[in-house]
Amino acid sequence: MIRLLWLASTHARLCLILGLLAGLLLPQVAAAMVPWLPLMVALLLTTTTLRIGHRAALGAARDLTWGVGSVVMLQVLVPLVLFALLYLAGLHNTPAALAIILTASAPAITGSVNLALMMKLDAGRMMQILVLGTAAFPVTVLPILWVLPQLGPAEQIVMAALRLLGVIVIAAGLGFGLRAVFFPAPTASQTKALDGLSVLAFALVVVGLMAALNPALRSDPMLALRWALLAFAIGYGLQLVTLLVLRRSGLRDVAGVLAIGAGNRNIAIFLVALPPDIIAPLMIYIGCWQLPMYLTPILLPRLYDWALRDD
Repeated sequence: MIRLLWLASTHARLCLILGLLAGLLLPQVAAAMVPWLPLMVALLLTTTTLRIGHRAALGAARDLTWGVGSVVMLQVLVPLVLFALLYLAGLHNTPAALAIILTASAPAITGSVNLALMMKLDAGRMMQILVLGTAAFPVTVLPILWVLPQLGPAEQIVMAALRLLGVIVIAAGLGFGLRAVFFPAPTASQTKALDGLSVLAFALVVVGLMAALNPALRSDPMLALRWALLAFAIGYGLQLVTLLVLRRSGLRDVAGVLAIGAGNRNIAIFLVALPPDIIAPLMIYIGCWQLPMYLTPILLPRLYDWALRDD
């Protein structure tokens, strides 16, 4: 078992590719996993916090100034600027515009900490952005609801955000507790095994997330392709802009984790909050959104190395 975890740690990127392929090639398996996705995502966060430990997370949380400001920038200013640009272009009422604004206003995905680990970034600071962004979401989403009244009453979205925050706190607390009891000072081999465990959990979750994309690929592949191109443009565009803006700023040390948070958002939080007639046209996009996220550690390491290196 330990050797399997070591192997997963060594070949983390390959594991993600296999997870994506399994989700696309085994539609019945992916569909069967859908009801279990909330539990699987919670367990993913538990394995991730088990890997990083509470000391790393608490150490990153000592400086909240940059974190709070970054959350406001990413979850309020960015979507409002994008909405203004789309409004000026006369595109603000299109499904694509709705996808862009909802994506830019959402907090980071729970798997963003896994992405930070795989990109060799500070996972503790990534955890800080995840928790702060999710905790602030009930407030940061209010300006977005004001400019997009078709999303419906704020109460539903606020309650969904609070439920998500509760899941994160419980799952992270469990992971930190297990780390303190069983791995207070892990050896190098234990750390590698924990890396492998988080990689396998991350790869398993994507199988179920592909369920929403499978029907579209079979019924209208060109429509799925257009939504996929939009997802890549949004996700990688936000990461590129964040890296370019912050690489020579006072936030250079956290530019990497902020870029991960900027380009890998938890748009699925709106699934449990928005009216069905609003969310239905976006289901294909939500499925496509998993592709750039899970391919980030495969396609973007050179971009991050270039942006963050000392020169």
